[in-house]
Parts: sequence; structure tokens; C-alpha cells
Amino acid sequence: MAKLLFVSHPEVVIDPDIPVPRWPLSARGRARMEAFAEVLVSLPVCAVWSSDEQKAMDGAAILAARLGAPHQVDSALGENDRSATGYIAPPEFWEVVAEFFAHPEVSVRGWERARDAQSRIFGAMEQIARQAQPGLSVVVSHGGVGQLLTAVLQGVAIGDEAKASNPSGGNYLLLETTPLALFSTTWRDIDEIEADPLWADLRRASL
Repeated sequence: MAKLLFVSHPEVVIDPDIPVPRWPLSARGRARMEAFAEVLVSLPVCAVWSSDEQKAMDGAAILAARLGAPHQVDSALGENDRSATGYIAPPEFWEVVAEFFAHPEVSVRGWERARDAQSRIFGAMEQIARQAQPGLSVVVSHGGVGQLLTAVLQGVAIGDEAKASNPSGGNYLLLETTPLALFSTTWRDIDEIEADPLWADLRRASL
């Protein structure tokens, strides 16, 4: 049986002088992904995917190296295109993000529309699901990507989807592959994976 594990990248190094897509994981973010990888060793991970943004590639590279799985990159797994504004400092950034989710049919400040980003992301995840091998394929992407994907899979309006538990990132969601669907609607923190009874069930079933 094939399943997908969607993971939002954890903490990054915020540098206004570097384009946002090139921000790397911070020391804290790397440590969290390394600990996550140690837990996943006990599961049959067959592939690791990521967007082409540095923070996602950093997280995927950590998993791929520890798990001995190939790492594949798909730019369609990236965040919504925000190049029209570049870096926006908080709290203004979060105000614009709120507009982005509240008005999915509108290009907020020139950003890629939420509806267009959602269509792109869902298409990329469907493609990964179609070619998934037996075992667990891990997709390392972004929090906003996860929200847009969850809205599709829950069949709800953008903004009404189940939200991730940790605002710093590093959350995961398990998905079915045939068809692409939510295995559970509950987002969980990668730091708490060992306490998640879901994994004991999956190990017993050998996926």
C-alpha cells in the first residue's frame, strides 16, 4: 500500500537581503528535521520530494540522506509566487497573507492568486500520488501549500481548511494515494511523531 506524508518545512533563517525562496533552514529547523528522520527510519520510505525552494530542499535532503531514499524536486510544490513584493516584514506580512486566503480569486499585491496556486499544487500532488511506489513517499513543502492542499481534499473553501498545529512549521499530514485523499484531517507536529498512535498502526500493517 502506498501513502504520502506531507511535511511543512520547519524554522528558517530570515534574511531580508536574500530572496525568500533561497532562505535555508535554521539550526533549529535542521535539528527538528534530523530528529524526524530518525523516527522515519522505522518506516519503509521509498521516495522524498520537495519544492525547489531552499528551505524545502534542505529538509528533504536531510530525510533522503538518513533514509537512503532518492530526493526529487518539483517546482510546482512551491509557495505562491510572491516576487511582486519580495520580502515583507511582519506584522504587515501576516496581514497580506490573511488577504491572500480571504480573497482566493484576487491577485493580492501582485501575488499569485490562491486559486491558481491551489490548482498547481493539487496537480503536482496528484502526479506524485499516481507514481508512488508501495511504502511511504515524503513530500517536504510549505505551510501555505499545505493549507491550500487541505482545502481541496476537505472540499471546503480556501481559508476554512484544518490548520497546522505549530505556527513555526514542521507539521505533517498523512494522505492516501488512490485516489489522493486525506488519511486524517489532523495536522501533527514533527516533534511529537513518536507519540502519534498512527505510526504504530502503520508499522503493524507494513503500509
